[in-house]
Amino acid sequence: MGVGKEILLTARFWLAPVALVMVVMASLAALYMGGLLDPTKNLNSFPIAVVNQDEGDVVPDSDPPERMVVGDQIVDGMKDAVDPNAIDFHEMGIAQAQAGLDDASLYGSIVIPSDFTKRLLILAQGAVVPGEMDRPVITVHTNPRAGTLGANIADQIGSRAMDQVNRTVGEQITQQVTERLAAQAPDLELSGASRIVLSEPIDVRFVENDPLPDGTGYGLAAFYYALLLVLAGFTGATIVNTLTDGLLGFTPTEIGPLYLHNESVRLSRLQTTIVKWIIMLVVGMTVSALYVWIGHLMGLPIPDSFSLWLYGALAITAVGVTSISVMAAFGNVGLLVNLFVFIIIGLPSSGGTVPLDAAPTLYTWLADFAPMHQVYLAVRGILFFHGDPASGLLHGAWMTLLGLVFGLVLGAAVTAFYDWKGLHRRHKAQHPENEPDHDEVRADPAGAR
Repeated sequence: MGVGKEILLTARFWLAPVALVMVVMASLAALYMGGLLDPTKNLNSFPIAVVNQDEGDVVPDSDPPERMVVGDQIVDGMKDAVDPNAIDFHEMGIAQAQAGLDDASLYGSIVIPSDFTKRLLILAQGAVVPGEMDRPVITVHTNPRAGTLGANIADQIGSRAMDQVNRTVGEQITQQVTERLAAQAPDLELSGASRIVLSEPIDVRFVENDPLPDGTGYGLAAFYYALLLVLAGFTGATIVNTLTDGLLGFTPTEIGPLYLHNESVRLSRLQTTIVKWIIMLVVGMTVSALYVWIGHLMGLPIPDSFSLWLYGALAITAVGVTSISVMAAFGNVGLLVNLFVFIIIGLPSSGGTVPLDAAPTLYTWLADFAPMHQVYLAVRGILFFHGDPASGLLHGAWMTLLGLVFGLVLGAAVTAFYDWKGLHRRHKAQHPENEPDHDEVRADPAGAR
């Protein structure tokens, strides 16, 4: 058996690819399932606004006059009933709460109206006095534009909180009415219907704030569009890198049974990388336009096509340029680095499926530099928040631009260093006597590689 075939008999030949695939896939599975399976147990300062407008009222027949503000009691009870590290109830005014819903800094709000106590006391009187009774209202607003799962979690939090409030207030008001009857009219008893009404005295209404239009995939369209942009940059860079190296003669190209290996073009590493960057810029602009066009064809509501195209081109170019720079710096290992950064780490920490406020803290830390999160924030701001910079668009755009600068600096610095050192892309079988020495490379950086 020849020397080349002896490698087939080594354990490393068989174990290395299997072990590498196992590590990559295990990382993918652990990160995906770790952040997705039970979001409610991973709540971390999940922001919900509490708007208490209750002005209170004087309790009838109280001597001396007693003023009651049930809204304050409800807010205190809600805060005491939850873990403050898991759910962060922010007390604020109605305008501030609405602004938080509009810029996605809040997943929901609980609004207690100004006449809440007054209506509750009227309900208590109506339990023993004939007449119509209207239950006081508390409104729970959810924010579907901040993320479908985030809105669902806010809905669950509001539902559990209001169930507890209804039971507590119902028990208190039933006891008060019963004691009042015993003192003032011992012959009277609460009717069954009155007891039922008083057991759940609050009319809780769940309302979506600024509902999403049709064609947005219940809010998932922003995540999948961001995923498409990252994949266009990551996959596009891999294709551009492979085809360009083949056409320039640095690597062989196989098409079916054909094996082609062109003569190497006299370009330095830096020049080759710049060529690939330019191609990725063209890819970014054209693919982004293609995405916008396909989005329109598929019925995706796009309020600002130009902004979406412009940011899409930036995102694809930034991811592509950085991917090419990583592959230029690390060679084939760069493919794995890109896979981890843009896909394995990027997807679960994007915040597009599971909000970061309902994910383990590791994902929040990863989101600070993972490109997918920045792209998702910008796309969501354009699609769902009318291009409001405060919704994450400004942050996402600047972080994407910073990523592009990082990719350019990394690629230029590393490839220029390799050229300066004379580290040419040559097969070992090529004759070393034909290689120029370091002084020649420094004098002619564009020489043969």
